[in-house]
Amino acid sequence: MSNVKRLYIGGELVESGETHDVISPATGEVVGTIAWGGEKETLAALAAAQAALDSWPTTPVEERISWMLKLRDEVVAHADELRQAVADEAGKPWEETAEDVDGVIDSLTYYADEIRSFLAPTELPDLDGSYRNEMIYEPVGVVGAFLAWNFPLLNLGYKLGPAMAAGCPIVIKPSSKTPLSAYLIGELCAKVGLPAGIVNIVSGDNAAVGDTLSGSTIPSMLTLIGSGSVARRIMERGASSIKRYSMELGGNAPALVFDDADLDLAVDIVVGLKFKNAGQICVTPNRVFVHADVADKFTGMVVERANAVRIGFGPEGTVDMGPLIDGSALGRIKGLVDDAVADGAELLVGGGRAESEDGGTYFQPTVLRDVTADMRIYKEEIFGPVVSIVTFEDEADALAQANNTDAGLSSFIFTPDADRINRVSRGLRFGEVQVNGVKYGMDMPHGGIKQSGLGHDGSRYALHDYLAPKRVSYGITEAANPFKKSAPAEVVDAAAIN
Repeated sequence: MSNVKRLYIGGELVESGETHDVISPATGEVVGTIAWGGEKETLAALAAAQAALDSWPTTPVEERISWMLKLRDEVVAHADELRQAVADEAGKPWEETAEDVDGVIDSLTYYADEIRSFLAPTELPDLDGSYRNEMIYEPVGVVGAFLAWNFPLLNLGYKLGPAMAAGCPIVIKPSSKTPLSAYLIGELCAKVGLPAGIVNIVSGDNAAVGDTLSGSTIPSMLTLIGSGSVARRIMERGASSIKRYSMELGGNAPALVFDDADLDLAVDIVVGLKFKNAGQICVTPNRVFVHADVADKFTGMVVERANAVRIGFGPEGTVDMGPLIDGSALGRIKGLVDDAVADGAELLVGGGRAESEDGGTYFQPTVLRDVTADMRIYKEEIFGPVVSIVTFEDEADALAQANNTDAGLSSFIFTPDADRINRVSRGLRFGEVQVNGVKYGMDMPHGGIKQSGLGHDGSRYALHDYLAPKRVSYGITEAANPFKKSAPAEVVDAAAIN
């Protein structure tokens, strides 16, 4: 596969008039060049997807499944190339790149199987017995998908599998920061000979590509993994027509560590999620609420782990954490930490840019304690390797603080107390509650409430976003015709009776 990547539109790999260099955040070097899409290319992709509506939605499900599995097998065969692309464009340690590629493989595999049972008609009861009623599903139509850069292929997998299974042609806009791996998927689509227009991949300027995609009347659904500000822009421009939306918009996840918690487990989960992918994970604990009785011990354990993190970009097994995505992210997180310290938080370790021989945008693993609700770092999604610790003494107060956010994606509880788990899990206003562990997978629904989004990625719940329910009622008795006129009553001659 060439390092110069082309757009994938209408079943063909195509060039454009512009190119765009992809910069590695780990080294600051150019790691690839892509064809740079604009309004023209986006309109072409939309037209190709619309044309595919003539055949793809009515393609027998087993044939759709066959195409999905052909593409999956090519992803498996080219896993190392795809992983290298993710490592280059996102700066991830090699071990972490497997999750991205597995996301595409798992999605195509899972939805190829799940769609069979999902499409089976559901019988609806009929109160008067005059009809036989069925609920069936059909594709909503063309889908426009906007991907975040933090998991370039996992995010693509979240959209690709359900769209293909449901019969929805899709136009995918990967982030311009991490488009290489998505363009490689386009090459694999071309290699297997995927029918034209089913999948289209265009990266480019947000205004030229993103606004054209969301403002078009062709898509019936727009789906995003990204920020709330981007979601609002997409929805504003999407008002050109009535559309569905499925959006995962990040979070401000609380982790509640009670005095009876398994601290080794809690530290493993919190530190694992905060320093994996340099903390650039939407579900990572943003605010860690720790009971006062165990706060010192918990904090000491986290600091010890933070000091042991190996930073850099190297061979397998040599580093634990890569860089932030770019200099802008580094400056933003530095600002959050500095503001917190200025407002009274205690900086225990880290707090600034990490020096590295690679020259990338690395940030030190950082631990803050005495974080309070009036600090920006409490209110905003950090999206970086910073553990913010808040001490509490009362369960009700901890729950109220945890819910003190407009976000509502993930949350975490650490305690063995079943009654407490029941109370707190039902009291947390988040789409996901993780108790004494962390569980994610393509078979698990992933979605938020409040300002964290609409709909779901993963599981059969995602198919509800891509499929429209349709009721079909079959009349089976005379009562099914409410307009049938009764026979006229027989006229009786009163005189004859007399």
